[in-house]
Amino acid sequence: MSIRAPRKGENYELSVDLNSEYREKRKDAIKRTIASMTVGKDVSGLFPDVLKNMQTDDLEQKKLVYLYLMNYAKTQPELVILAVNTFVKDTDDPNPLVRALAIRTMGCLRAEKIIDYLSDPLQKCLRDENPYVRKTAALCVAKLYDLKPELVIDNGFLEQLQDMIADSNPMVVANTVAALTDIHIAATSQPGTSSSDPGIFHITTSILNKLLIALNECSEWGRVAILNALARYVAQDDKESEHICERVVPQFQHVNGAVVLAAVKVIMIHMRGVRREELTKQLIRKMAPPLVTLLSSPPEVQWVALRNINLLLQKRPEILSNEMRVFFCKYNDPLYVKVEKLDIMVRLANENNVDALLSELKEYASEVDVDFVRKSVKAIGQTAVKIDAAAERCVNVLLELIATRVSYVVQEAVVVMKDIFRKYPSTYEGVIPILCSNLDELDEPEAKASLIWIIGEYANTIDNADELLSIFVDTFVEESYPVQLQTLTAVVKLFLKKPDSSQGIVQKVLDTATKDCDSPDVRDRAYIYWRLLSMDPAAAKAVVLAHRPPISIPRTTVAPALLEELLGEIGTLASVYHKPAETFIGKGRIGADAVRKGDLGEDRFSAQKALQTVVAGQQAENLLDFDDSTNVEGQPSGLAATQVLSQTPAAANLLAGTSSNPLDDLVSIFGGGGGGVGMIPATPMAFGGGAFGATPAFAATPMSAAPPTPAPPKSQSQQDDLLGLF
Repeated sequence: MSIRAPRKGENYELSVDLNSEYREKRKDAIKRTIASMTVGKDVSGLFPDVLKNMQTDDLEQKKLVYLYLMNYAKTQPELVILAVNTFVKDTDDPNPLVRALAIRTMGCLRAEKIIDYLSDPLQKCLRDENPYVRKTAALCVAKLYDLKPELVIDNGFLEQLQDMIADSNPMVVANTVAALTDIHIAATSQPGTSSSDPGIFHITTSILNKLLIALNECSEWGRVAILNALARYVAQDDKESEHICERVVPQFQHVNGAVVLAAVKVIMIHMRGVRREELTKQLIRKMAPPLVTLLSSPPEVQWVALRNINLLLQKRPEILSNEMRVFFCKYNDPLYVKVEKLDIMVRLANENNVDALLSELKEYASEVDVDFVRKSVKAIGQTAVKIDAAAERCVNVLLELIATRVSYVVQEAVVVMKDIFRKYPSTYEGVIPILCSNLDELDEPEAKASLIWIIGEYANTIDNADELLSIFVDTFVEESYPVQLQTLTAVVKLFLKKPDSSQGIVQKVLDTATKDCDSPDVRDRAYIYWRLLSMDPAAAKAVVLAHRPPISIPRTTVAPALLEELLGEIGTLASVYHKPAETFIGKGRIGADAVRKGDLGEDRFSAQKALQTVVAGQQAENLLDFDDSTNVEGQPSGLAATQVLSQTPAAANLLAGTSSNPLDDLVSIFGGGGGGVGMIPATPMAFGGGAFGATPAFAATPMSAAPPTPAPPKSQSQQDDLLGLF
């Protein structure tokens, strides 16, 4: 029982007023109690006093009491039992609002002790003559299933819900579909659910027709629920797909954005089954106006719409091919909206509208928002890569922007020009002197690395390439790693193209990179170049100066299979994040008590899977076996030769989760020569013909050899293997 409040303070005064003989005083006290509860004060001690005021004809007071009960039912489960009689009595009240309020509150209490008393009133309310009570009861079934699924199944509530889909009132149908969908999601999220599970919501042809009839009469919430159910339906043939599309198209005119996006989802899914080309074109044409209308919404809704439009354009770019101007950025758009619009404008760019796009992007590049300016310049580069015919115009715009000498504009333009050179090699070489003249403006790693790449790539046409690169070689150690890597490669390219004039600079950069640099990536690349140049300059030329395929803008930013999945989730968070729902929400609705059991089952499953993986590895090629010695034909080697003794007691303990020392058991599962994994001798990896610099450096060029790599000692004990390190 709750502890009574002390005989002073605010709670004591409320307690006195709640027990007052005057009705108005009691009602005012309940209002003050709810106000205190709303701001976070603890008024749970007043539970018995509030409960006394539950039996009243005043609907407003009853709502307030029910609100208090819903909030404190979990902390006072014993006292909630006292309210059951009033709830049951209220479900027989002549006023349908009271009946609906009672059954809704009972469903929201989520107290174990009251659940068993909920069945009989819920049965009555599901068959109530008033549709308002029926639609409230339908949602109550879903809440009850969440708490105690077996109670819902045993009492036949699911069968009653299935019958209610044929209800004459469209709102009852909509709430019934919402409840059945919630139950379906909860049932399918449980592991080992079969298709015959009673919680699975199978949409048949007869149910489909009832949903289509109710669709136009529902509120916006009801329409979204029905449209989501229609999206799950698998059409029997192309005629049925066409029928669904034709019945859903009128929802495009709805004022609510959620209904429009849900309708777009249904059309995109069922359009896959439409065979008539002219109908497909007609549906795509009708889809454009509602999507454009969504862009006149508040910024947050606009952003959600833009993210969904981005997905739609990846699948069907023709939807908004003539609507680029509606995506032009307004001066008061937030940055997140502008960025999405830029992405969509590049997607919609073609030879007909590219001039308008470039003039717009050029305007954006003079804005004050640095991030937006950078993305605008980047969009110009993407347009050049996407549309061959417009590349020259894009380059001219970039040159105009470089001429402004604004630091961040110049730096982003240099990065973009590197991509244009990749796409159109040897086409715009006349631009290189202008880029090189801006060398002093560059202070960001990406811009520096881009210019260095351009200098290295076109070293044979730039007369003073060695002077330009020597600037970066002199400050090599102070530069960031991407700049160091790019400098290293550019200097080697320069050496391969002009060997006579660049021996000193290549020797200097390799020496600095191998001795003074603390990045293993840079050191490794320097060693590889050193080895290549010293052993086989022809091979070095083939590797470093290899032909690179031209770059292109990918048509989709997500994998095709994932795109199809996300198109089935339009209007949800998955389509906004462009990620599957399971990547950011938990699997299923698991209560606190079920978490520990779930973890235990998962651990056992993981152990089983790990063992199966190792067994499968016996048949796999051993990629880590560097030894050149030949094996007996047909016999696996290395890890693949390890025997797995899956029938041993240790394996059984490991899989059952009862192992006292899992590491020892795991090791003892493996059999094999010399006592298991621990006895596999380590094979030192030889590089063949000596270490770096064993042959004349750079094929007779007067350069010093690379520092030798120490060879591992020959008398290596068998125990000094990988497991011996731990």
